[in-house]
Amino acid sequence: MDLEAEILREHSKLHAERLADWVGSDRTRFKRLMGLFLRGDYRVTQRSAWVVSICAENHPELIGPYLQRMITKMQEPGVHDAVRRNVVRILQFVEVPERLLGTVATVCFEYLSSAAQPIAVKAFSMIVLGNIARKEPGMKRELQLIIEQQLPYASAGFRSCARKVLKKIAP
Repeated sequence: MDLEAEILREHSKLHAERLADWVGSDRTRFKRLMGLFLRGDYRVTQRSAWVVSICAENHPELIGPYLQRMITKMQEPGVHDAVRRNVVRILQFVEVPERLLGTVATVCFEYLSSAAQPIAVKAFSMIVLGNIARKEPGMKRELQLIIEQQLPYASAGFRSCARKVLKKIAP
């Protein structure tokens, strides 16, 4: 299969799910997909991010070798929102290694605090930070303050997610 051409052929949830099913748990196919995600042009990276996200949810064991590069990718200047959204979404499903916790926490705090980030990126960042705060209790208060600061102006979706995260990190 010409994976790049297939990714560019159509942009829909059904198509992304079909491609993720084709990849399955096959490490060689996943490596091809990650090559496109990490080094493809803007459109290929954007569209492959969705497929990578579905694969990660179904087979989180595939992500480990690529996690550092994915975190770097989502921080690139000018990267499409879909890349940030899907990488942060993936971080909900995987065990972030100790060596990456600080970087992930810093990036997610930046995204959560930024008025420029889309709601989905902020919500996924909040969930990832909630997961990290369970391991690093010293972060709980900072996370709580940032969430509560945004609640009066937040969308219904943000407020719903915030309530769940605040409940999860409550003493």
